[in-house]
Amino acid sequence: MRRQSIYSSRAPRSNIGRRTLGRRGGGFRWKLMLVFAIGAAFYYFANQKTVPYTDRKQLRTMKPAQEMQLGLQSYQQILNDNRANLQTSGPIVDKVREIGVDIARVAADSDPGFEWAFNVIDSPQVNAFALPGGYTAVYTGIIPVAANDDGLAAIMGHEIAHALAHHGAERMAQQNMQRIVGAGVSLGAGDMDRSSQRAVMGVFGGISQYGFALPFSRSHESEADYIGLILMSRACYDPREAPRLWERMKQASGGNAPPEFQSTHPSPETRINDFKRLMPEAIEIYNQHCPNKIRQ
Repeated sequence: MRRQSIYSSRAPRSNIGRRTLGRRGGGFRWKLMLVFAIGAAFYYFANQKTVPYTDRKQLRTMKPAQEMQLGLQSYQQILNDNRANLQTSGPIVDKVREIGVDIARVAADSDPGFEWAFNVIDSPQVNAFALPGGYTAVYTGIIPVAANDDGLAAIMGHEIAHALAHHGAERMAQQNMQRIVGAGVSLGAGDMDRSSQRAVMGVFGGISQYGFALPFSRSHESEADYIGLILMSRACYDPREAPRLWERMKQASGGNAPPEFQSTHPSPETRINDFKRLMPEAIEIYNQHCPNKIRQ
């Protein structure tokens, strides 16, 4: 019988090289992940700004002038899309502009050169918004819920607070941060089979949504509630109307809101309780700025 040489080309192929390459590839991948982590940390700490009124540190990369330009473009587009429903005169327009000017006056020390504009859109939507630059619109559908000047001031103060706090720019910066972290997680899962990769990215997506994005959005709403309460108080509108407004908002929604942890906004109950907790500070500010309208 012919013996096969131990050095024959038919000898089994070794896996040593492949295992070595795998280890090397894994080491390179971890180094690359470290680069992503360092880059994310630098991105976060190098772009810290301070929110007016709350002094909270926020991640923000966009310059105020860029924000205002984007705000103006969006505002012009919205007004153009609703040009048939724009109200240019009448008691609602007069009241919206009166309250808007009052709030803009007290916000002047914290806005970066806002140009301010106040318009009314005839629509059943229970809605209002303020874009960077102070470009504000109120939909007529929210007027019955506002119920009075103080209620409308609470609504407009809240929306203007979002613009003053640069919440839109902060969301954009945070989304960029999530993309950087997501790329790092994807890289770390590179050695896994496809099913495991999908599972890891699915978990990351769930954590990003329910552990980060939604709570982050709710924190913006709570911050805008606080800043808006301060603005309306300084502008001499009764801050005690804010929790009453949210009682009416709760009734208007018919209780159809999703659970708070699934929502971009705090529940009406949370907001009402927050307003009650903040009310002593708001009343003190109101009395300080409006001596002829002392509240107890």
